Amino acid sequence: MEGCEKMFVSKAVNINEKNHLEIGGCDCLDLVNTYGTPLYVMDEALFRENCRRYKNAIEKYYDGKGLVVYASKALCTTAICKIIEQEGLGLDVVSGGELYTAITAGFPMERVYFHGNNKTYEELMLAIENNVGRIVIDNKEELVMVHEIAYKSGKKVNVSFRVKPGIDTNTHEFISTGQIDSKFGMAIENGEAFEIISKALKLSNLNVMSLHCHIGSQLFDLELFKLAAKVMLEFVAELKEKLNIEIGELNLGGGFGVKYTKEDEEIDYDSFIGAVSEVVKGVCSQKGIKVPKIVIEPGRSIAAPAGITLYRVGSVKEIKNVRKYVAVDGGMTDNPRYAMYQAKYDAVIVDRPDAPRTEKVTIAGKCCESGDILIKDIMLPEVKSGDVLAVFTTGAYNYSMSSNYNRIPRPPIVLVKDAKARIIVKREDYGDVIRNDIIPEDL
Repeated sequence: MEGCEKMFVSKAVNINEKNHLEIGGCDCLDLVNTYGTPLYVMDEALFRENCRRYKNAIEKYYDGKGLVVYASKALCTTAICKIIEQEGLGLDVVSGGELYTAITAGFPMERVYFHGNNKTYEELMLAIENNVGRIVIDNKEELVMVHEIAYKSGKKVNVSFRVKPGIDTNTHEFISTGQIDSKFGMAIENGEAFEIISKALKLSNLNVMSLHCHIGSQLFDLELFKLAAKVMLEFVAELKEKLNIEIGELNLGGGFGVKYTKEDEEIDYDSFIGAVSEVVKGVCSQKGIKVPKIVIEPGRSIAAPAGITLYRVGSVKEIKNVRKYVAVDGGMTDNPRYAMYQAKYDAVIVDRPDAPRTEKVTIAGKCCESGDILIKDIMLPEVKSGDVLAVFTTGAYNYSMSSNYNRIPRPPIVLVKDAKARIIVKREDYGDVIRNDIIPEDL
């Protein structure tokens, strides 16, 4: 239907000839009838398009001397890893579980960057045994462990260093990571970043390859990204001057904002990358250093817009002169982001997506928890029990942060493209929920 892009925040959906919402050429009601609810749905074509948008921009602005690394914490499954491999991107993993997923999917280990602020010895063993491309060192204890494992393994390990550039992003404190008061990395301003790199250069089984920073998530201010690049390159110049080391790779992280509601900005990621590249080249010229290979790590902005979640409405409860609650068959177990930091979403009723929005309701989940809310005070058409609700922009940090709270099984993920749907994560059942339970023999 003409004009549907203006109606919807999500670029993944449109309205078909039945006046139903569809995604990837699949009618959302048909998906629900086949796979049930709640249901995560990912538009494969849009996911791949988002990958290519970043890859094309990096190649254009850095003359092919860059790499896009997908931040898999946004959404990590074996099928997603396979798509990332096919699109020629690298993979950012932050745990042994994400690394194991990549290994199982056959992802090229040389394109894997292993992050995390408290990697265990066992996780580092797994990474080094499988020859990951970069281990991103977060602290001095980790540096010692990596060198010890590398020495015992008879390997020379490529390492990067997570550096805090000292930038306050003024976003929610839970997703702001570049300031000095952060659990991640080592700060420039107090000298700890310089100190640990100095120490690493003396360790025989390590190759100091790159620096990494990440200033936060869901950021819309281009100036923050430009400032981060400037601060990091000035540090690269300092390392060259004082330690005689040329850092050949600079990872500027991710954090690009995503349009969740009509109030959010629409970022032109290409222009963002182009503007930052001008800063990179300018500072390098001014400081007399080579332009390093530039790495970026988008995750949310690749996965989030490509996903929706479908729910079935159960009860509709109106508290006169207070609030109208619409309860769905999911909630904070499949999307905890509102409960954690009041994240905002948009939604429509699947079989009347263009109907006038005439009443204000709050979408609540089914958990035994007062904070189990998905969307507070959203305008929708009159909602009735049995309706199917589509919540937009749920491709990132929904499945990956899901839980079995209240012993609720996790929903499946369906990948759609060209009117074809394929399951990439199966629906859990009650057997999956109790799979690891044990009753001791003496009970």
